[in-house]
Amino acid sequence: MRVIVWGINYAPEVTGIAPCNVALCEFLHARGHDVEMVTSFAYYPQWEKRPEDRGRLWRDDVLNGVRVHRCWHYVPHKVSAAKRILHEGTFVVASFLRALLLRKSDVVVVVSPPLLLGVAAWLLTSLRGNRYHFHVQDLQPDAAVGLNMLKPGLFTRLLYGIEALAYRHASKVSGIGQGMIDAFVRKGVSPEKVTLLANGFDVLGAGGAEKFSTVDFRARYGFNSDDFLAIYSGNLGVKQGLEILPAAAALLTNPKIQIIICGDGARRPLLEEEIARLNLTNIRLLPLLADDDYRAMLQTANVCLITQQAGSGSAFLPSKLLPTLAYRRAVISVGDADSALAAAVLEGQFGTNILPGQTDILVKVLEDFAANPMQLETYQRNGHTYVSRFDHAKVLADFESALLS
Repeated sequence: MRVIVWGINYAPEVTGIAPCNVALCEFLHARGHDVEMVTSFAYYPQWEKRPEDRGRLWRDDVLNGVRVHRCWHYVPHKVSAAKRILHEGTFVVASFLRALLLRKSDVVVVVSPPLLLGVAAWLLTSLRGNRYHFHVQDLQPDAAVGLNMLKPGLFTRLLYGIEALAYRHASKVSGIGQGMIDAFVRKGVSPEKVTLLANGFDVLGAGGAEKFSTVDFRARYGFNSDDFLAIYSGNLGVKQGLEILPAAAALLTNPKIQIIICGDGARRPLLEEEIARLNLTNIRLLPLLADDDYRAMLQTANVCLITQQAGSGSAFLPSKLLPTLAYRRAVISVGDADSALAAAVLEGQFGTNILPGQTDILVKVLEDFAANPMQLETYQRNGHTYVSRFDHAKVLADFESALLS
């Protein structure tokens, strides 16, 4: 089978959607399929291209056997709604022209966002006489409206119209959580056309993490062996609602509890300003870490924090949850009561969910976790059991079957 995967994120990006796209492409390649990736020059989550990529229109790479076609796109230094539309629009246009020059595939896998890729895929496959599979990582219009980034009106109706068109012309529509599947059906997509294709993680590979030194990690970054480390790692954006963490740090009374925010993104400068304003010594901002350091950090964490802004969308499960559980870490999540994240925490019994804005409760939960190591061990065991259903070998095989069908 010849497959073109089309999405805005790919390696060397290490957070967000990119690792999922890499896993899919490399799995299909290893299974003997002819796979090509159409993507952008790496920019996420720093929202900045690497120096060697700036000003380039195209480049073709081969990464682990996968041919990767990179296309120029506009990357704003400060993200706003208007600039994000331009950012995504330039990628859609440039990548559409690049995809037109590639040999016809049996199927095109479109990874959304950007939502507009659905329209581009419909045009491409109409010209080529093949089909596209629309794989949704985020319900973009719903999230934007929920966060009040977009107000109901003509433009919002246009976005929902684009979404409906993308669903209507796709041969199959998939999402990464049951909440998304339910949303597709509510939006009028035939139940026979939708399929659940969760993101995966190398759960078995995480079992080899013992080679990474947690002692070295703590010493390198100035933490004591008996500090209780509560760690957030990932994108520092609006949807993550990370402002609750400095607010909680300001209220903590246990000096052994240390909060780490590791990553990059649009909200990092604001977090830096807030930490400085409150003169906090129990919260630390770290940059994105190399793989070995990231794994060592997960191993040495006492608890991992996964936060969402209120209204950011109830249908998707943050991809950072899977490595957290695979490395046997307990979870404190912040999310709406009807979110997929809260539902997963309740089902898996691997931690506690609190509602956005409940800073005092977050403080209490952190202090309770620090005082109850036996309960933490129970959460860790439960999490590792829960995450086994998301092992790469299973979920990627399901994706391959969906494409073959």
